Amino acid sequence: MDKKKLSERDVCTKLITVAIEKAGWNIKKQVREEVSFTDGRVIVQGSLLTRGKRKRADYILYYKNNVPIAIIEAKDNKKPVGSGMQQAIEYSEILQLPFVFTSNGDSFVFHDKTNEQVREQEISLDSFPSPEDLWIKYLNHKGLEDPEKRKIVEQEYHLDESGMSPRYYQANAVNRTVEAIAKGQDRYQPRIQRSEIRGKVGQVDHASASGTIGIFC
Repeated sequence: MDKKKLSERDVCTKLITVAIEKAGWNIKKQVREEVSFTDGRVIVQGSLLTRGKRKRADYILYYKNNVPIAIIEAKDNKKPVGSGMQQAIEYSEILQLPFVFTSNGDSFVFHDKTNEQVREQEISLDSFPSPEDLWIKYLNHKGLEDPEKRKIVEQEYHLDESGMSPRYYQANAVNRTVEAIAKGQDRYQPRIQRSEIRGKVGQVDHASASGTIGIFC
């Protein structure tokens, strides 16, 4: 295979997705591709209103439903393997994701916000971390490695019957609240700007007796 002739989409399909799946990620349940997560900026020109380009992630990886933990920025093989890292880090800050990857189909550059000693390193396609590997790193970084705390943060969401999914900032608020509950921080209040809210913000209904967490949007 001549990688230089592959388009960015081909690099994703033939190389990156294959590497992710080999690492143990469930492509249907844990991987989303080409995810637009913000509306474009509103541009005013006289009486004309237009929107700029949306922010879009090539891949977002989820440990479980509504719990994203990593982002991947893909480039075609003519570009360096680390190309796009700054943009990916910017997106990860918006989405509150600790693990950032870039790839051109030759290897990955792994930017790990939880590792102070080795913040960034290049890894082979065959060395992409499994969901459990990243989740353990995440729990340790958050101080949630205790079995009882982990049990709380790993409870599944109870979704209402509307079929609607929470926006990224709503899911972030719910996830941070659940983590605070796991740590015993009963008075934790998530920070969400009113200007960001459309409709009802996701709420947490934590019932330790039933072992469920409800989310309402």
